[in-house]
Amino acid sequence: MDHSHWNPSDTVVLRGVAFGKLAWAMPCVVVQDTDEQIALYWRAGTHWKDVEEHGTPQEILSSKIPILVDLIWDKTDVLMLAAPDESHAVWIMWEQGHVKLNCWYINLETPFRRTPVGIDIMDQELDIIISPDRSTWRWKDEKAFEALVVGGVFSVEEARAIRAEGERVIQRALTGEAPFCVGWEIWMPPKEWKIPQLPQGWDRLE
Repeated sequence: MDHSHWNPSDTVVLRGVAFGKLAWAMPCVVVQDTDEQIALYWRAGTHWKDVEEHGTPQEILSSKIPILVDLIWDKTDVLMLAAPDESHAVWIMWEQGHVKLNCWYINLETPFRRTPVGIDIMDQELDIIISPDRSTWRWKDEKAFEALVVGGVFSVEEARAIRAEGERVIQRALTGEAPFCVGWEIWMPPKEWKIPQLPQGWDRLE
């Protein structure tokens, strides 16, 4: 179902959904929402939901409903940039207080899907951490990713495509292509923005 775009300062929910089950939920503030890109922001101190414990591949593929618990996001403030139909999002991460750029974090995921409360993605486990000046990078969670491939959550072909997507984004970062070249790393949130709360209906799946 197609849902309308949101306005800057609106509260929406970024959710991880895998095989029809809710895995986590983060309340965010909309920075920008256009046909080309959505930008969402959350900062240290945000209350969010995550699984009580990460399931095995067999549990992920089963009908077992994960238990979500209350957590507080700490240490970093995050601006997430995602374009329609792209299988990743770029997270610009600052140290708490938005005073120093920590890294560019590439979250490999399915293209986002709009919902009545925000956007849903399926996290693909494998991620990339790029230095603030974009001169160095490294894969993150490779062992966990390989375990999901062995366990059948991702096929060998899907795993190759996920890695290829990561390699494509690395090259974009190293060569300074958008969104790495448009100044998002110096963006600052308006001082009046408060930490959002999960809205009613945050856990309702379509």
